[in-house]
This record gives sequence, structure tokens and C-alpha cells, in this order.
Amino acid sequence: MSSKSTALVTGATSGLGVETAAQLAEAGYDRVTITGRTEEKAADAKQRLEARTGRAVFEPLTFDLGELATVEAASDELKGRGTSIDVLILNAGLVSGKELVRNEDGVEQTFAPLIGHHLLTMRLIENQLLADDARIVIAGSEAARGDVPFMEVIDLPEFAGGAFDGDLEAAADAVARQRPPVEFKRNNAYADAKQFGAMWAGALARRLPDGSTVNAVSPGSTPETDAGRHQGFMMQRVMLPLMTRFGGRVGVAHDLETGAGRYVEAIDFDDEVSGRFFASAPKKMTGPLQDLTEPRISDQASQEAVWNVIVGLAGGVDYPKT
Repeated sequence: MSSKSTALVTGATSGLGVETAAQLAEAGYDRVTITGRTEEKAADAKQRLEARTGRAVFEPLTFDLGELATVEAASDELKGRGTSIDVLILNAGLVSGKELVRNEDGVEQTFAPLIGHHLLTMRLIENQLLADDARIVIAGSEAARGDVPFMEVIDLPEFAGGAFDGDLEAAADAVARQRPPVEFKRNNAYADAKQFGAMWAGALARRLPDGSTVNAVSPGSTPETDAGRHQGFMMQRVMLPLMTRFGGRVGVAHDLETGAGRYVEAIDFDDEVSGRFFASAPKKMTGPLQDLTEPRISDQASQEAVWNVIVGLAGGVDYPKT
């Protein structure tokens, strides 16, 4: 386990986030900031985590990744606290419902957490709140591989060539906003959002100082989360409970402890391992983490196009100039 002592975990009021926070505290971390969308949820998570771990190391923080003004306010609060962060776990996310929903910035709701995570990370760097050897982990998904049934992932250069005369940024913006010629399908939007997260990690890795790392890490198929809160009755009340109960027996799901453990595992990756995408082996949903970074994800032109679009959607907030 890493010798690092401070961490921030987003989406830490339930599911993978709260389990990750617990594992960090149990591993000896001195301070773990836990974020939630409301003060009540964050306070309740703090209470539950303290009861489980027997440690009073949790500090709640409230913001909604889909509302950038709240991310800005939370960033200011963190600046006031002045705590250097060794480990940043960008965990929060969701699968959309059947209907296309965009936030007030015009971003489809599946992509909104990525924009909020970008803004939060840039403010932490700007305010010198990330340690020199910080570890950043952003939640990935097997869906980004492009081989998960019922989830198609977009090939950005191919899409740009066919619809935008090769303009990668215009293509990436259309995907993030889910506007024509993109046809909104919630499973595909989820896969593309996770692919964009892995590309964002690749672009950020080139900007971070030596010693700091960022990687996209899939928790694997972990049905005991709140990510499917916008899905329909059959998924929420039938399929997810069945996967939770029986998925481990057939290798299509594992428990929260295992999923969160993947994030914790990535904290100990070597300094040279950065800008990568880790998930289960191809066509698998569980099992050991593998480096699955491949040309579609590691293409630097595509990564930079996705980065620039995210910067624009985050109000122009880019990597701070030194």
C-alpha cells in the first residue's frame, strides 16, 4: 500500500465511492475528503464510514459535478482548507435514462461528470493542492473497449472524417453534447463518455509534472452502485439485483470491495505508468486489471481534441500555465 496520507474521493456517499473511502481509511490514510451532491448525504456517509472503520478521518464536501458553479464553490472551500491531496479518485458517474437530457451548459448528462471532474482537477492544480507525486484515478469502464454487448463506442477520427471533414474537435463536441449527427442511445453514450475519460487521462498525463500520474481504471462489473439510478424498472429492480446475487458465480460481476480495490490498486502503479486505460481482459467483465490502452484511445490527436472540447465545456478552464 502507498505511503500517501490524504485523499479525495468523489461520489463517496454510496457504492464504489464510499467503499473506496473506507478502504483508504482502513489502509491508514490520515484524511479522506468525501464528496456528495447534498450536505445530508455527505454527512450521512461520514457517519457510516466512521462507524465501519472506527476512524474519524473523513471530511465531507458538497457539490454536483453536473453543475459547474457548485464545483467552483467546492474548489474554493478546498483552497481555504489548504490540505495537500496525495490521491484523487474521480469516481462519480451515471448511465442515462432513455430520454436525452442535457445540463444548462448543453452537455449530455452522461458526459457531465467528466466536465466536472476536469474542472475540479484543474482548480486543485491551480491552487497547488495536489502533491508533487499525486495519483489521479478516473473511473473507467469495460464499455470503452468496444466489445461489450449492446454498447458501441465511437471511432473519433472515422466519425470526424465522415461528418465533419476531419475536424476532430467538432466531432468530439457533437458526441459530448449528443447532437446530430450523433444518434442518442444511452448505452453508447455511456461507452463514449468512458472512452473520453480515458482520452482525457492520456492528455492530462502529458501535462502533469514528473512523479504525478493519472490513469483511467475500470472498477469492473459492479452492480451494487448508484450509477444506474436513471435506468428503467427492469434494469433497476430485476437485472441489477440478479447480477448482484448471482453474477459472481458466472464471472459477469463482482462485489463493491473488489471493484473499489481496483482503484486502490492503481494508487501503487509506478511513476512511469500514466495516461493509461486499465480494465478486465477483452470480452471479460471481471478478473485481474490489464493495460488495454490501444490506438483508438491513445491517438494523441484525438486525445487533444477531446481535451480541448472539455476545456471549452468547462468554461475555458485549462491546465494552469506555469
